[in-house]
Amino acid sequence: MARKYITSKEEYASCDQSAIITDFETGEIFCSHCGFVLSERIEDSGPEWRSFYDDKTNSGRTGSGTSLAKHDQGLSTIINSINKDASGKPLSSTMKKALKQLRMLDRRSQIYAPIDKNFIQAFSELNRLKDKLALSNTITEKTAYIYRKAVERELVRGRTISAMIAAALYAACRDTETPRTLKDVAEASNIKRKDIARCYRLIYRELDLKMPVVNSIQCIARISSRLEITEKIKRYAIKVLKLSQEHKESAGKDPMGLAGAALYLSCIKNKEDKTQREIAEAANVTEVTIRNRAKSLRLCHVVEL
Repeated sequence: MARKYITSKEEYASCDQSAIITDFETGEIFCSHCGFVLSERIEDSGPEWRSFYDDKTNSGRTGSGTSLAKHDQGLSTIINSINKDASGKPLSSTMKKALKQLRMLDRRSQIYAPIDKNFIQAFSELNRLKDKLALSNTITEKTAYIYRKAVERELVRGRTISAMIAAALYAACRDTETPRTLKDVAEASNIKRKDIARCYRLIYRELDLKMPVVNSIQCIARISSRLEITEKIKRYAIKVLKLSQEHKESAGKDPMGLAGAALYLSCIKNKEDKTQREIAEAANVTEVTIRNRAKSLRLCHVVEL
């Protein structure tokens, strides 16, 4: 952009068509009409281009960000155990003694309330489930939000923390349309399915959650990755599911079972050697479910073999 620089404030003051423009690339603030530069440098409000992490002290300049999945939301402070200053030089003996006393007082002052102890246990279990189910940070934050609301309403009282955090995780997966079934959550948390379902119904009812209907098309990729199915078979299975939705055949059906049946019919159509048992194990359903759903898709003329 061609710009004329005027150093006279009187000439800028006489400009009756002034419109201030901020150029974030050059860091200048100038008048769009006469080109008078009001400021040559502005502060960048965006994120820093590097993390300022020190390998010697194993510490960062700003620390980790805030998160609902931490018992203190990441707002507490910790006195580092390394006796070095900011430049990496060792501290004097007097300063070391003073810091030791400060650390001891800091530990003694951190007496957690019962609700904090609840959050510590719940969110440690949540991090374990996150790794086992390969979930994103978005779902973790959503789970922590739902669990905090449940604690606020005193829904955890009389129930196990593990079952409630597993139910909150399943609710977060349903809300974000992540293909994780109740059986998957039960196996990862080592809790009975009916216990998690009971807690989920309580959370759903008391917190007045609005859950979207699970789309069976999203389950295709998960089952296909376990069976190493080609893209051609997946596309035909998605086509079958879309036709079943148009014929309202998918209403009230288990999404994983319906997706498994569509993949089974697609394998038959494309002459891929996959048995009902293999698909049923990948979809975490029974072979009877695959047969029944495949039969219903054939009867409604959704697929022709």
